[in-house]
Amino acid sequence: MRWLFLLLLMLNAFYYIWHQQEAPLRAKEVLPLSLYRASQQDIQLLSESDLGRSSQGGETSCLYLGGFVRQEDARAVEQRLNSLDIQSQFQPLLTGGVNAYWLKIAPESRRLVGDGVVNQMLQDFPQLKNKIMSCEGIATAD
Repeated sequence: MRWLFLLLLMLNAFYYIWHQQEAPLRAKEVLPLSLYRASQQDIQLLSESDLGRSSQGGETSCLYLGGFVRQEDARAVEQRLNSLDIQSQFQPLLTGGVNAYWLKIAPESRRLVGDGVVNQMLQDFPQLKNKIMSCEGIATAD
């Protein structure tokens, strides 16, 4: 056992010396960020930008929670949202030829659905998805 320890100690010393003889890596030169971005490309939240709203002031994109195959799962999420005073509307949507059940979050309740609420619900409903999709032009199962 003592010989094995000495062998490993010698190998570590050899490895250390070998790494010290390699040429040190040069740091890459990085250009300032101001050269890459124009003044118009500042980071904005989607809710702050004008892209998420139409010219009449109404929203063109809506928040959806769900993606469930079973209707019962979507109804359970709907009940949980109602208990949190978040208004939602149940909608079966046709995605990829398969019926999926989604809950459309009302615009006045959208601010209540944050990352904390979604993460908390993901613990109870691991198959839960959230998407921002267009409010109009969605293929429904009706």
